Amino acid sequence: MALDSPSSIAPYDAPVKDLYDIGEMPPLGHVPAKMHAWAIRRERQGEPDQAMQLEVVDTPSIDSNEVLVLVMAAGVNYNGIWAGLGVPISMFDVHKQPYHIAGSDASGIVWAVGDKVRRWKVGDEVVIHCNQDDGDDEECNGGDPMYSPTQRIWGYETPDGSFAQFTRVQSQQLMPRPKHLTWEESACYTLTLATAYRMLFGHEPHELKPGMNVLVWGASGGLGSYAIQLINAAGGNAIGVISEEDKRDFVMGLGAKGVINRKEFNCWGQLPTVNTPEYKEWFNEVRKFGKAIWDITGKGNNVDIVFEHPGEATFPVSTFVCKKGGMVVICAGTTGFNCTFDVRYLWMHQKRIQGSHFAHLKQASAANKLMLERRLDPCMSEVFPWAEIPQAHMKMYKNQHKPGNMSVLVQAPTTGLRTFEDALEVRRSL
Repeated sequence: MALDSPSSIAPYDAPVKDLYDIGEMPPLGHVPAKMHAWAIRRERQGEPDQAMQLEVVDTPSIDSNEVLVLVMAAGVNYNGIWAGLGVPISMFDVHKQPYHIAGSDASGIVWAVGDKVRRWKVGDEVVIHCNQDDGDDEECNGGDPMYSPTQRIWGYETPDGSFAQFTRVQSQQLMPRPKHLTWEESACYTLTLATAYRMLFGHEPHELKPGMNVLVWGASGGLGSYAIQLINAAGGNAIGVISEEDKRDFVMGLGAKGVINRKEFNCWGQLPTVNTPEYKEWFNEVRKFGKAIWDITGKGNNVDIVFEHPGEATFPVSTFVCKKGGMVVICAGTTGFNCTFDVRYLWMHQKRIQGSHFAHLKQASAANKLMLERRLDPCMSEVFPWAEIPQAHMKMYKNQHKPGNMSVLVQAPTTGLRTFEDALEVRRSL
């Protein structure tokens, strides 16, 4: 495809081929017929190291409003694990394709554009947000695109995610890449940051305001690390919950007002039957947990918002410690999906339970602007080479990953590179 305007990438020599090795760069704009990818197939769904296998597949073709991106690096998220396991849904029942390429975060370079794309050109450096929709219903035109009946998550509900040399996306998924970050740092943040942004700012009238107290579960993880930073940037008070004491300093360093270690309490899992001895024991533990919150916020000051994503293990406690008229906002169920709670404390205290699912472009762009302006840290913890993408997901699956966000290299030949020219130079020296 010809460039419709000059690229910022300097000319370079490269052979024209139908398939390139990982890290080998085609001529700018040349789309090879085949590509390397980590593919999942229905017959081998299971844990990531079983489900994800290296394959050579067709390079995706693009429609008029779509863009093909050369993937330099990709982010590791829990939906890659779900894709492998086939839970809470099997993506093959959604997109009906014979194989699935996971990955819902990426940094890369625009490699081809559809003939109706105007905002982007070949050679642009971008990050990708993972919301897709068809764009032609009421919610996409004056409403909230996340409520569109056509809404889907790229790399989970679509078959063409970022664990491949090229990925196909809608042009509205692209955002400018922060040039001060490396390729791998740029790749690790968009899904978790935009999800956290919508949870905190996207549900009126309970959007985060200065002075609010917010309880953040999993405060050292990908979602939690951005929630803490966003709360701090907005003038709120983040109370982080951790499961290991060695994560305390990390969370406090992000700007948390205080940290609670949940292992000091015994009130996790599904709610015991109300008015039984087991319920009384649970209730006493929850009150102790509530007091630990008050030790940070001040006596009597329950949290305005609970930032939920563990689900089954923590949900009964979340609905109890939230203040009267407050909100529990939840975006996942990493400990299980059977959430229980004592409904008396919901209706009598007029609390809100709000589901939240990623973000639309305006919210993702607002969050990305904070990263472009260097107001946030990507909190990248670990980077894995292309060959270890399944192992990276296994580490997350077993909860053995370090605090923060994980990245994997795709076309970037090594870590620490910030430009395409850097990548070309390193590749030539190998």
